Amino acid sequence: MAAAPLPSDLSALDWDKQDGLLPAVIQDAASLRVLMLGYMDRAALQATLDSGHVTFYSRSKQRLWTKGESSGHFLDLISIETDCDRDTLLVRAVPHGPTCHLGRDSCFPHAPGDALAFLGELDELIAVRERERPAGSYTTGLFERGVRAIAQKVGEEGVETALAAVAEDEAALAGEAADLLFHLQVLLRARGLSLSDAVAVLRQRHGKPHRGFKPAE
Repeated sequence: MAAAPLPSDLSALDWDKQDGLLPAVIQDAASLRVLMLGYMDRAALQATLDSGHVTFYSRSKQRLWTKGESSGHFLDLISIETDCDRDTLLVRAVPHGPTCHLGRDSCFPHAPGDALAFLGELDELIAVRERERPAGSYTTGLFERGVRAIAQKVGEEGVETALAAVAEDEAALAGEAADLLFHLQVLLRARGLSLSDAVAVLRQRHGKPHRGFKPAE
C-alpha cells in the first residue's frame, strides 16, 4: 500500500502502538537522502506543523526538542506523510547545516542517495545565484549573459565530453562531464526549471521504450 497524506485530524494516527510516539523518518527534500530518525508525540507533531521547524519528543530529555534549537541547524518542514498503517511518519525537510551531532550531513553516512546528494545541493546554490546575482560569481556572469550564451556553453561542454570519451582518460572524461552537468543545471534554471524537472521526466519514461528506439529483430 502507498503512503498517504497526513490526516487533518491527528487523532486518526495510530498513537497507541508505541505508547503515544510515532517514528519520524527525516528525508532531505532536495536529495531525498535519509537524514535521521526521531520520535514525535502529538505535541511535537503539532509544534512542527505550527512552527515549520521539525520538532521531536526527546525520550532522554523527556521534553519537546526542536532540531537546531542549540546548534542553529534547523530542519525546515516541506511535507509530512504517513505510511499505510498510520504509525510512521515520513518528513521531508530542508536542512540548515549538518543533521548529525558528529558533524555529518546524515546520521546514516552511507544512506542511499549519498553519491548524488551534492547535485541537489548544487541546484539549490545555483537557484540562489540566479536570484541574488552576487558580484564576482562565475554563475552570476552566466545568468547575466542570457539563455542563448548559456545554451552555447552547454553545447561546447557536450562536445568536449564526447571527445574526452573517445580520446582521453577517465579523469578527463569525469572532468568534462562535471562541467557539462554544472552548465546544464544553470541552463535549466535560466529557463525557470530545475534538475528535479528533468529527473521527473526520466522517472516518467522509466521502463518505457525510448522514442526512436527500435528493438533488435
